[in-house]
Amino acid sequence: MFRPLFALLACLACVARAAAGQGMPPAEDGAAERLNTSPRHGEFRTVDVHGTPVRVWVVYPERKDKAPVVVVIHEIFGLTDWIRAVTDQLAAEGFLAVAPDLLSGKGPHGGGTEDFPARDDATKAVSGLDRDEVLARVDAVRAWALAQPSAGRSSATVGFCWGGATSFAYAVHQPKLDAAVVYYGTPPQDLSTLSAVRAPVLGLYGGDDARVTSTVDATREKMKALGKTYDPHVFDGAGHGFLRAQSGQDGANRRAADQAWPLTVQFLRAHGH
Repeated sequence: MFRPLFALLACLACVARAAAGQGMPPAEDGAAERLNTSPRHGEFRTVDVHGTPVRVWVVYPERKDKAPVVVVIHEIFGLTDWIRAVTDQLAAEGFLAVAPDLLSGKGPHGGGTEDFPARDDATKAVSGLDRDEVLARVDAVRAWALAQPSAGRSSATVGFCWGGATSFAYAVHQPKLDAAVVYYGTPPQDLSTLSAVRAPVLGLYGGDDARVTSTVDATREKMKALGKTYDPHVFDGAGHGFLRAQSGQDGANRRAADQAWPLTVQFLRAHGH
């Protein structure tokens, strides 16, 4: 007799959460369904970067005024359905969200992520990308997005894994960036370069991801000494990639995702204008 009541309460909680704009990106296994059922307009566009057409997945928010821009920097796996679904969720939260395929032109047939026959092949290709070329591509995509008629004046990056490290590196590189979110990515190896950071940085990490979390304390100390804003959160028991692999770590990944995503949205809204 308690199951119908429990189901009703759960449903009401979901409705309230959705009404507040606090939905969640799906886990990886729900990405295709999200893309197939999203009410928002998403499309692939191309941005010319020094003669190379960079493929970009764009999702437009449904709002009356101009939207802050968020550039979504993909994991080491390239521009996957999951990254596209995260981009859709950011649009649901009110942002003009754009996700470049940083493997554009690097595929076996001159394409991007879609050209690689297996995830391992894409991973190897992303690992070999030139950092300066990556930053130049993000620069171009950010500028293109800000030039769209529905775009506001602020811009941020959100990156995951390899993309999290790239988001941090981009905050060093781009002085006009308004905010950077780093999901389980490492800081620049040379912490002295953090003196160039102007944007506030939000860091979101799994407690069982020591390769990454071992860098947090030194980064916090350096950013504080430099007078920079760095807000790290380490979630107990969660592993690397917790937002994508939400069923992992005996529930810890889902708990981390449930905490990290609202922090992400709040942070981006606080620094968008």
